[in-house]
Amino acid sequence: MPLLTHSRLYLQRLGYDAPPAPTLQTLQALQLRHVCTFAFESLSTLMRQPVPIDLPSVEQKVLLEGRGGYCYELNQMFLALLQELGFDARGITGRVVMGGPPDAHTARTHRLSLVTLDGVRYISDVGFGGMVPSSPLQLDTEALQVTAHEPYRLTFDGQGSYTLWAQVAGEWRGLYVFDLQVQAGIDYEIGNWYVSTHPGSPFVGQLKVARLAPGKRYTLNNASYAVHYLDRPSEKRTLGSADELLDVLGRTFDIQVPVSASLRQILDSLVVAVS
Repeated sequence: MPLLTHSRLYLQRLGYDAPPAPTLQTLQALQLRHVCTFAFESLSTLMRQPVPIDLPSVEQKVLLEGRGGYCYELNQMFLALLQELGFDARGITGRVVMGGPPDAHTARTHRLSLVTLDGVRYISDVGFGGMVPSSPLQLDTEALQVTAHEPYRLTFDGQGSYTLWAQVAGEWRGLYVFDLQVQAGIDYEIGNWYVSTHPGSPFVGQLKVARLAPGKRYTLNNASYAVHYLDRPSEKRTLGSADELLDVLGRTFDIQVPVSASLRQILDSLVVAVS
């Protein structure tokens, strides 16, 4: 795995002046700080632009240009940081089933990380949009696991596949199915190619944005904006103009949006589509 060029800047963005020790407490803090700092966002695929996932390109986009990204970007950058800090960690992939039956055999299009600490295995994920776990989750237990946000649990089918579930409004919802198969760089390239270019991808021509904060989650699905709270009903509204979308992207999600005439036109079309 290539090393980060801008690891000091990355750590500073996460609130560290010096590299922390590779402990469970550090992993928990890094994951929570990451999902509250860097937005999950699909501006590139909205505009049907290429999404390079080599590490220098990801660092340039997220750390230097003030953007966010999706799983192939954010989880790669986070994994590189973990490995640089001395964690025993590697990438794995899964199949998203959120919004459908949990046993659906969907494409392998999600990237996350497997981390082993003192012989205990955890999954760590900073790139799953609006339902991203805010804490690492212990792999080899089916017990409910409390995070800084919703409760999660993992189930194992006895044949190598795990399913991640989140409890939302008292209901357990399947998010994705994954296994521990070792992945090569080309596996991520193929998954990313599908997500960023295939007409059947839910990201192509679509705006999906998410960021966490203490006690809540912010989400933006095209022009539909929501704040989801842990202790009260969600607040939802439809944004009415490209300017309003740009304001929310900047203020709420802390994204330095590369504004252009073509982007404004696309954002206007999102508003018209839901009006």
